[in-house]
Amino acid sequence: MQNLITHTIESLQGKHPFSTHRSPEWPRVRAEHLKAHPTCEVCGGTDKIEVHHIQPFHLHPERELDPTNLITLCESGHEGANCHLHYGHLGDFHSYNVDVVEDAGVWKKKIANRP
Repeated sequence: MQNLITHTIESLQGKHPFSTHRSPEWPRVRAEHLKAHPTCEVCGGTDKIEVHHIQPFHLHPERELDPTNLITLCESGHEGANCHLHYGHLGDFHSYNVDVVEDAGVWKKKIANRP
């Protein structure tokens, strides 16, 4: 029941279409990714972290479980931004950032070296 509620909430937020169903392997792959990459790749935050698909799940379901298609981003507002929304989706969950990995690296350096 919780999976259905989570799926519905995420669909209403625009994170994926209602018709998209996750693989039963997704929880394991997600946990393995977070174990290896436990902090946001932009701000270094550890609260409200999400595993973001670089190539969107709804457009490339075949890459859902591909570890090279995943990046950790947060929704905590740490350092003043919802990194998942702003860097992963360019401010709109109906969109996606094809350069999210490069952008995360650039902004991580900017945040680390700010005056």
